[in-house]
Amino acid sequence: MKTSEAKDTQAKPVLKTSPDGRLAIIPLKSTEAVGAKINDYLVKWRKDRVKEGLVPNDNGYSRSSFLIEAATPRFGSGEGKGTIKESVRGDDLYVLVDVCNHSLTYRLAAYENIMSPDDHFQDLKRVIAAAGKKAHRINVIMPYLYEGRRLLRNGRESIDCAHAMQELASLGVENIITFEAHDPRVQNAIPLYGFESMSPTYQFLKAILRLDKNLILDDDHLMAVSPDEGGMRRAIYLANVLNVNMGMLYKRYDYTVSLPNGKHPVVAHEFLGPEVEGKDIIIIDDMISSGDKVLETADQLKRRGAKKIFICAAFGIFTNGLARFDDAYAKGMFDHLITTNLVYQPDELLQKEYYRGCDMSKYLALIIDTLNHDASLSALLNPIDRIQKVLQKYKNGEAI
Repeated sequence: MKTSEAKDTQAKPVLKTSPDGRLAIIPLKSTEAVGAKINDYLVKWRKDRVKEGLVPNDNGYSRSSFLIEAATPRFGSGEGKGTIKESVRGDDLYVLVDVCNHSLTYRLAAYENIMSPDDHFQDLKRVIAAAGKKAHRINVIMPYLYEGRRLLRNGRESIDCAHAMQELASLGVENIITFEAHDPRVQNAIPLYGFESMSPTYQFLKAILRLDKNLILDDDHLMAVSPDEGGMRRAIYLANVLNVNMGMLYKRYDYTVSLPNGKHPVVAHEFLGPEVEGKDIIIIDDMISSGDKVLETADQLKRRGAKKIFICAAFGIFTNGLARFDDAYAKGMFDHLITTNLVYQPDELLQKEYYRGCDMSKYLALIIDTLNHDASLSALLNPIDRIQKVLQKYKNGEAI
């Protein structure tokens, strides 16, 4: 990134305030690769600011690295501990964790255990506890919110997400940064603490515009679609910034019949919205788990005459593997699948012809930089100005 670009995108809003303590970043093992990229951005930006005389290099404002080494080893019994290798006293500390990273394992007796979200969350708490409340401020960046789908009580069941956030608050965490929270109202569990749910809409649009140079950005040729009612707010926002129509697919069930698995048979798939025939479609959702929902939506849209289909989701977890996506792509059911590196991306996924990944490390660096200066996150929470600039460049035929 050129220095002039750094000024435009993030120096102006943050330089109005002083840093809130010396910056320190602990990426747990699940986020080491992203953490290294974040560090590279911050090192360069701050070096440029000091060189240009914009900010004095007080209290280690510019350093060769902001990373703090930490470890979460485990004993043969499976028990673990958190260790921080250097002092964080007085630091503005940012701890990063990917609770969905199933590529990591640990030894338990004679077995090799895959790390679950529960294991990652326990390691996060161990590292925070190791800081011993000596840091000036502790912030957690947890892109996929732990137990984010367990946030409302239905009958006799736990509400794990609310409990987890209260645990973090009790350990001294002041801010929690996440992405595409299933229901942002979960922050009501910790009303006196910072909680921000970010969105990668800007990055999705850049990826789509780079992939296809021939899209026509109007409501006669393009539409945003939510695969269910839960994702309506994402589709509405995307449709508004693009100034196009939006739609939603939903299933109509026969509640008079119960299947052996406790579910009800689907009577019909209904689509709410204008005609999709001849239009390019952006299907947007928060996550892809098994993939049933987005693939079913793509299939129904194709049956209704849709042209190109772009599937966008912040988190690509692919719990049932990629075979169904391979088959759907071969049948022409969708054109491109776009997710982010906010969660673990297996090599198999990165090699797929239809896959495009959005690197969120620069955006995360901007969030950390802004918070460390105790400045407003408004421009990052709603990047409408940046989106409009990219759209205008695309319409002018300029490179994105």
